Amino acid sequence: MAERGTPELSIVILNYNVKDLLLNCLASIFQSKGKLNRWQVIVVDNGSSDGSVEAVKERYGSPSTSLRVDLIENRSNLGFAAGNNMGVKKVKAPVILFLNPDTIIKGHAIQKSLEVLLSDPDIGALSCKVELPDGRLDYSCHRGFPTPWNSFAYFSGLSKLFPRSPIFAGYSASYLNPDESHEIDCVSGSFLMVRKIAGQQIGFWDEDYFFNGEDIEFCYSLKEKGWKIYYYPEVKIIHFKGSSSGLRQTSAKEVAKETRLNAATHAVSAMRIFYKKHYYKKYPPVFRDFVLWGIKLLEHYRKFKIMAGLRYE
Repeated sequence: MAERGTPELSIVILNYNVKDLLLNCLASIFQSKGKLNRWQVIVVDNGSSDGSVEAVKERYGSPSTSLRVDLIENRSNLGFAAGNNMGVKKVKAPVILFLNPDTIIKGHAIQKSLEVLLSDPDIGALSCKVELPDGRLDYSCHRGFPTPWNSFAYFSGLSKLFPRSPIFAGYSASYLNPDESHEIDCVSGSFLMVRKIAGQQIGFWDEDYFFNGEDIEFCYSLKEKGWKIYYYPEVKIIHFKGSSSGLRQTSAKEVAKETRLNAATHAVSAMRIFYKKHYYKKYPPVFRDFVLWGIKLLEHYRKFKIMAGLRYE
């Protein structure tokens, strides 16, 4: 049993130039925290230039207050995986919640998710329901693995034509009821609660990824180790998706075009890395090259959209 005062949960938030969103996220965390909840809150700043560090120190830096945040200051942007791994070094609890700074906690989403995870020793990681600001489900919190077929069906539009088909909708897993709890292949890094022992078995975040795809790799590795990934929609958070990268229509702030282009490159690179790690050797050479060609084509298409001033849905 944990000693009195020892955290039962460590919350790791990786921040990059989203000061106002970060402060709103932290406020929602402490508002949802009960008097008996023992949480450690860690903010890792990836070299922000918008005053994020100073704002956190001013509001949450006093050791004498219950609104205490442990702050890690990186001198540069290490990327999502490496940045979160820096946060893990300060973790004191047996369960970790990796939480995006562009999120708002609703109700008791954190504590209830923790209770569900602890209720089943086979659950390695869990996500609650993640909603976009307009109320739509953020599909990233409830999806399948991006096998070549799942990816083709998704990007070709077949999954939208047949959203209830396990054959065509494997990427978004829309054939499963998003209002019911169940096991799932993959959840989002925007709200990813994991047992520390499970994370240690896979070495936590794979630093081959800089931005995007790390959560898929994380879940894939956990399932290889025999852990369950669980989706729990009885509670939820709101996600202003894409606020650091500026790639999404749900972004809550404007981001420079150069930043968006770099983010798009890293996002597509993540697809290439995951494919080569897990699927490349399973297919004949001609098929391998066809998939890599498709990924390259997608990169050009996304960059074209950015240059045209468009964002992802």
